[in-house]
Amino acid sequence: MYPGLMLVAARRAAVIAGAMTMVMIVSTSFAPAMEIEGVKLSEKVALTKGGPEVVLNGAGVRHKLMTVPVYVGALYLAAKHKNAEEVFADAGPKRVAMHVLIDELTATDLIASLNDAIAANHIPAEIALIEKRLRDLNRMMSSIGVLKRGGVVHIDFVPGAGTRITVNGQEKLVIPGDDFFKALLRIWLGKKPVDGRLRDAMLGGGEGIRLF
Repeated sequence: MYPGLMLVAARRAAVIAGAMTMVMIVSTSFAPAMEIEGVKLSEKVALTKGGPEVVLNGAGVRHKLMTVPVYVGALYLAAKHKNAEEVFADAGPKRVAMHVLIDELTATDLIASLNDAIAANHIPAEIALIEKRLRDLNRMMSSIGVLKRGGVVHIDFVPGAGTRITVNGQEKLVIPGDDFFKALLRIWLGKKPVDGRLRDAMLGGGEGIRLF
């Protein structure tokens, strides 16, 4: 091969190699980090378009009657923490993601479970401070009726805005106040969580299959 043709071929090879490297980098950045019960969870997500990114802190399964899988619960934080008190003290953005596993999760059952966990982790005076906002959340959840298998609920804390609830990709409600998100977070990370195994998994105990 002539030297000129060899140089052109080498340049083309370098361009192709560079393009392949870029594809690999892009693919890796969007690749799922963990799989639980067939649900693939990303290592990083952005809470808003162009907004803050949060990283997967941990995830596990919420069980009913100890054995029936109800949903995969995942906790995303601005920085990873292994201790619940550190999570509560962190003022950064957060997300709790719920991926429904059972055929049907009724709003009635979900509301009852969440409200019971809030009652178990707060004294009456604390509940009184969030009672109206809690009613707004319950009313919105009631309007959903039923969440089917594969349905996803995101409960996001966006600093400066409050708690944003998104159901199957549709924003449903924004509730003001840092205290309200902390109250909801105690459902999973409080002293009397809705599921102890799920709490440990959300704090990085590890329940799923790490994909890289």
